[in-house]
Amino acid sequence: MVIRSYDFGEADRVIVLLTKNHGLVRAVAKGVRRAKSRFGSRLQLFVNLDVQLYSGRNLATITQADTVDYFGAQIIDDYDKYTAACVMLEAAERLSLDHDPFLYELVVATLSTLQGSEQPMLELDAFLLKAMAHAGWAPSLFNCAQCGAPGPHHAFHPAIGGAACGKCRPPGAAEVDTETLHIMWLIAHGHKAEATVAQAGEAHQLIRALLQWHLERKVNALSVMDQQLK
Repeated sequence: MVIRSYDFGEADRVIVLLTKNHGLVRAVAKGVRRAKSRFGSRLQLFVNLDVQLYSGRNLATITQADTVDYFGAQIIDDYDKYTAACVMLEAAERLSLDHDPFLYELVVATLSTLQGSEQPMLELDAFLLKAMAHAGWAPSLFNCAQCGAPGPHHAFHPAIGGAACGKCRPPGAAEVDTETLHIMWLIAHGHKAEATVAQAGEAHQLIRALLQWHLERKVNALSVMDQQLK
């Protein structure tokens, strides 16, 4: 899956691929920026590819690329879907592990669902929760993350790992609707969830804070999405 690309030299481009069995692979597509490139438009975002690579010291070289799926047709013309998909690809790059097909398969499945979704932000948030859970960062959404006291609780803080009871609530914890945490649990486990605009927005901000806490750096595409939400 093409998740990022950038120009390299006069006519080449580096393509960042999320692979099923080899984690992230960075490869050069030679001459792809020329008008008569043999790769055409295949090496772009939201394209699932079957590629042949020649291994190099630092970068592989793409020798052949055939399109398996193209998800962009129903995404790139819809701003909400496009920004959600961009956040997903950027997060996938940060969360990728070697020899682990889970994230690749989750990206493909989510892009497929996102094409016809009427709630792209919830689809993105479900992806982020599942990806973080696979990385070992699943938040506690009912019991207190600090002491295990049964919930539901009204506070959430990424530093302690999710929901917080009154005794364990740290300074700066967000005051949350317990139904928002329930919605997060539902989408994290693959269930449908009906959310108001306020609940969906609150869930998104909690998931955003949790992701950036663990990554210890900004996800640039999230900032673009948040500007639109404002």
